[in-house]
Amino acid sequence: MYEHFFQCPYCWEEISMLLDPSVHRQTYIEDCEVCCNPIELSPEFIDGGLQAFQANDIAQ
Repeated sequence: MYEHFFQCPYCWEEISMLLDPSVHRQTYIEDCEVCCNPIELSPEFIDGGLQAFQANDIAQ
């Protein structure tokens, strides 16, 4: 697993998520550990290294 730190798009707190580098491109939803709002995460790995990462709020 790969730990990545980023800002929550809702509360702007720095949080971390564990990402799975065995899946090269993925999109999934996890809740912020601070404000509990859902975040759409889109990491992309190449050769086990994180190449791109997006954390977006989910329009209600």
